[in-house]
Amino acid sequence: MRVVSLVPSLTEAVAVTAPGLLVGATDWCTHPAGLDVTRIGGTKNPDVAAITALRPDLVVANEEENRAPDLAALRAAGLDVLVTEVRGLDQAFAELDRVLRACGVPERPDWLAEARAAWARLPSPGAYRTAVVPVWRRPWMVLGRETFAGDLLARLGVVNVYADHPERYPRVPLDELRAAGADLVVLPDEPYRFTADDGPEAFGGLPAALVDGRYLTWYGPSLAQAPAALRAALPRPVPGPS
Repeated sequence: MRVVSLVPSLTEAVAVTAPGLLVGATDWCTHPAGLDVTRIGGTKNPDVAAITALRPDLVVANEEENRAPDLAALRAAGLDVLVTEVRGLDQAFAELDRVLRACGVPERPDWLAEARAAWARLPSPGAYRTAVVPVWRRPWMVLGRETFAGDLLARLGVVNVYADHPERYPRVPLDELRAAGADLVVLPDEPYRFTADDGPEAFGGLPAALVDGRYLTWYGPSLAQAPAALRAALPRPVPGPS
């Protein structure tokens, strides 16, 4: 079987589970290291002609990562396109199962079972902190409603201040973010690469947690290590008064 992946998370999931199936992936597909496949452009601007030339049996995509016109063009070229939707951890596990089955994988891989177990044994936070979670600056954009990253944070005791916003990735002026009443700001290193010197200074004295974006936003083999890695990066929730 020949598979092209337009999603970094799914690229890693397929490549680790069934080496040799992938024949094409985006320029942003950085894992696993040393992946030797044809690069077909970005997630938002894939080269449809190059993908078609690879003669894939299946193209795996995501409704958030990839643009509908590109997916329509691939289908118009006669390709089978599987589009995932991932807005929470449980949905991520279900979609990973679906993708791997579509790729002909007969059994659930060990890493997926380990990821499910790692999140299942995560203790209840008991107490929570609120956070703003920027994903871009210039302009500032943050996590809004129904996001995979927001669900992971909530399971770790960090509640997104903008979880009820009508948009999933709203643009919010910095002064509004500062005035949102959050206990901390969570700054991942992707899609925008926030660092100790680029991001925390914008929020004055608000505590800042710098987290690995792969553990916060990727749904694939990294999910097995994500609970421990994110817990180590996030401040512990503080119990409220009894």
